[in-house]
Amino acid sequence: MPLHVPPAPAPALRSVLTALSSPTAVREARTPSLLRAQGPATPELPLPVHVLDRVTAEGVPATRLAGWRFLIRCGERAVAAAETMLTPDGWAFSHFFEGPYITSTEHALRQAETLPQPYQPRLLSVPSLYMLTLWLHEDCTADGSGGHPAATDLLVPLAPAPPGIAAHRPHRVAELLPVLTNRATPTRLLGSPA
Repeated sequence: MPLHVPPAPAPALRSVLTALSSPTAVREARTPSLLRAQGPATPELPLPVHVLDRVTAEGVPATRLAGWRFLIRCGERAVAAAETMLTPDGWAFSHFFEGPYITSTEHALRQAETLPQPYQPRLLSVPSLYMLTLWLHEDCTADGSGGHPAATDLLVPLAPAPPGIAAHRPHRVAELLPVLTNRATPTRLLGSPA
């Protein structure tokens, strides 16, 4: 089934396009792949990045939108990513980066496209475990900037995943969340009832 990628805020996309057209921003990024890229670099697949701050006593994951991530494609492959953040003045470019999460994200998205059910892709960061997952939200019409992982949504850990958690293996939120909660530092992920 096709994925239903939520539209990024127009100012977030504009800020990435401006940064890509700025030789200074690209040079200062120090991302070798982006510096060596031949041909035009284009931002694609905007994904909202949510952060899992805590899990309430009722087991509800409390998340917040941290930014939008765009894969930067040059030719046939993604060579880097661009991150945007919300500032008091609106969406702004944050930084370019590269590394294993770029190819892992592409791999997880290709995997998700083969699933029988449509999903809305998002990213969910679990800072206390240094973990990033592809969050496949069942409500394809939802605003990508809001909401919380539903028990039946899927989480696909991206590589590198923490020890004992298999990368690229989809898990229902209801199955993986207790594992994450038990492994995280209690004061960081567990919270009092909201």
